[in-house]
Amino acid sequence: MFTGIITGVGRIAALHDLGSSLDHGKRLTLEAPPGYLDDVGLGDSIALDGACMTVTSLDLPRHHFTIDISAESLARTTGLAQTGRRVNLEKALRAHDRLGGHIVSGHVDGVGTVTRFARVGESWELRVMAPPELGKYLAYKGSITVNGVSLTVNQVADSAAGCEFSINLIPHTVENTALGELTEASSVNLEIDTVARYVERMLSAGAQPTKETA
Repeated sequence: MFTGIITGVGRIAALHDLGSSLDHGKRLTLEAPPGYLDDVGLGDSIALDGACMTVTSLDLPRHHFTIDISAESLARTTGLAQTGRRVNLEKALRAHDRLGGHIVSGHVDGVGTVTRFARVGESWELRVMAPPELGKYLAYKGSITVNGVSLTVNQVADSAAGCEFSINLIPHTVENTALGELTEASSVNLEIDTVARYVERMLSAGAQPTKETA
């Protein structure tokens, strides 16, 4: 589990195929900030732009670690197969940590598209078009994870193309995450609020007729 509070920004240093076909995934070598990996062990979970991954090797002197990502995960996320790209990093939540953002699982629900990223006063307005199927989970003042960052929804507008939501980014968020590198038409990983997911399931399950048992 995670909170959506980014603890470092890394870089995809190298990319290697795990096989010769499209059914095979890739091995990513990532460069972390100095000291970031000091308390990380093999098998630990680290979220990369919101996608939970498992550390498969460590090179502490070079601040490098590797993860293996399946073809399925690559197909359902964006930005994790681009050498040189900066990515948001978050280590898994510990039982005694502060829950500074919201409950995040590290499972990407869909890929959105940036429709606007512009400065407004001292802050930045980020608008993202989410896939239509995610629209029912987005609400005014609700939570959404964009590339692993826990954010608050300020506006929601539904259309045939999907659900466009607006977010206000303070300077600290822009300066300390990789969100500042987004541009119009950038693709982003989205994870809906876990509570919204369960509410939708309870409502939809309650609407289904129950089967009588003998």
